[in-house]
Amino acid sequence: MPRTILHLDLDAFFCSVEEIQNPELHGKPFAVGGKPNERGVVASCSYAARAMGVRSAMPMSRALQLCRNLIIVPGRHRLYGEYSEKVMGRLRGLTPLVEQISIDEAFLDISDMHTPSARIARDLQTAIKNELHLPSSIGIASNKLVAKIATEVGKKSNKKTNESPSGLTIVPYGEETKFLAPLPADMLWGVGPKTSARLTELGIHTIGDIARWPENEMTCLFGENGRDLWRHAQGIDNRPIVTEYETKSISQETTFNVDVRDDRTLEKTIREQSKEVARQLRKNDLAGKTVKLKIRWPDFTTITRQITLPTSTDNDDEIIKAVVKLLHAVRKPNQAVRLIGVGVSGLGAPVRQLSLWDAGNEKSRKLQEVVDQLQEKYGRDVIHKGEG
Repeated sequence: MPRTILHLDLDAFFCSVEEIQNPELHGKPFAVGGKPNERGVVASCSYAARAMGVRSAMPMSRALQLCRNLIIVPGRHRLYGEYSEKVMGRLRGLTPLVEQISIDEAFLDISDMHTPSARIARDLQTAIKNELHLPSSIGIASNKLVAKIATEVGKKSNKKTNESPSGLTIVPYGEETKFLAPLPADMLWGVGPKTSARLTELGIHTIGDIARWPENEMTCLFGENGRDLWRHAQGIDNRPIVTEYETKSISQETTFNVDVRDDRTLEKTIREQSKEVARQLRKNDLAGKTVKLKIRWPDFTTITRQITLPTSTDNDDEIIKAVVKLLHAVRKPNQAVRLIGVGVSGLGAPVRQLSLWDAGNEKSRKLQEVVDQLQEKYGRDVIHKGEG
């Protein structure tokens, strides 16, 4: 029995949420993101702004050149997260087989549902629009690859001036290859700029062109990626819906508005990042053994350094101590920093082995749990541990 996979993508999600908060933005060219004079980039932009050439990930300064009357709205990621949770809750109310792949996208396996897939899609779009005031586009096919591409095709073919596309595209079982054939090759997963350029050199421009090449030749040219490209061009994708992912690492990073040379500012930043990472570890009942420091210099060179601790930890002070040590080891005096970040990996359940000599540590851990609870309830500024 063929599978039926539904892919849902919330249209211009951040902007849609901002329009809910401020209806006067509707129909106007605006972008969510940072300030142009502080290296800001476009996180999301309205369809009116897209009509002027503005795109996500574009420097905000460039966006303003393209659209002089562009309204810049600061991002509110906590608010977007709240709306995302409401949408995902709505999807899980439909089926437990939901794979969230980003804050505004998810796959659903609706194979066992008896209602026609077109009806499921229309009802879902209508419910999300009426209940949460968020527009969405949907693609339906026999696998994740084709369903996601169907959503992208629906967005483009249902393009409206200054409005969300709210597309709905269904690819019948058995017509995957035919559907993909006329589409540009770079719509396939795995076709980045370098692969796209090489395909063009070979006279390959569409997904159908890839499908017509012998599989062994694609493999010779591109290695294992070539085999995947050929299979994907045939519309083959056997990956299941993954409802849960194992957390492999927890991290925090900061890009400074201007390059930072001040030692105290850098140490304060990584201390705060370490505290947030530790808080996330405790919240998820995890501890990690490897502490990582990430630094980007002004020329965009990025390095990472890590240290493995004797035992796993979720403790602020232990993470801070390790990452400060890494900072001192890797950075020269007065060396400017563009970005800095802290991460912990090698995660697992915390090990609590209390002995006579560990009483102080256990007392400190319980105190930290109380601090976490107070901060969760009343905000991060309500109470802080003293620093020696």
